[in-house]
Amino acid sequence: MAEETAWSYVLDEPVRLLAADDDPILREFAKVHLATPQATVEAAADGDEAWRKLQEEEFDLVLLDIDMPGRDGFELLRLIRSDPRLSGLPCVMLTGREDIASIDRAYALGSSSFATKPVNWRQLSYHLLHVLRSARAEQELRARPQAPAARAQEADGERVRFSLETIEQAAMLLAEEARDEATASRLQTIVTEARRALRTLLPPETPEG
Repeated sequence: MAEETAWSYVLDEPVRLLAADDDPILREFAKVHLATPQATVEAAADGDEAWRKLQEEEFDLVLLDIDMPGRDGFELLRLIRSDPRLSGLPCVMLTGREDIASIDRAYALGSSSFATKPVNWRQLSYHLLHVLRSARAEQELRARPQAPAARAQEADGERVRFSLETIEQAAMLLAEEARDEATASRLQTIVTEARRALRTLLPPETPEG
């Protein structure tokens, strides 16, 4: 069996990632577990430092802790989505388990996805790769030489599909870790509704032959 190394944690494409969290241990872990020969990880200790870095440097994805001194994750996300240069930047929020209210608010502000603490770094690596590829696919759709209305409709459909898949996956994870039956039941309902919505978006399968 091949020896597992830091770069076996999935991010094998050129990417610059900004991890904003006031926990120095988590920032260091982000560099250890997410940085690879192709992926560069910058860290920020709070929302203000993260915002300065975003103004000065180019990033492909931002990992945001919700609770930070200065500008918190919600405020930083709002600023990103209101900035024309940064509005399309994928943003993944970090939150505690079962923090449903924060998850709802993050999505309302335009979060691309979220991850729960304590962090499963291998799982997060796969998730970030999925977010990155979906964002790049949307950019490619918008760049295609087709009628603006058709291009926008196709890109919007892709974005909705990705959002539903992300919600489904995250709700499944939270349901498995939920500490009380009521929370688990609510999350399972979210999974069911996301799957139902996805079925309406996916084209029907055509028989072979």
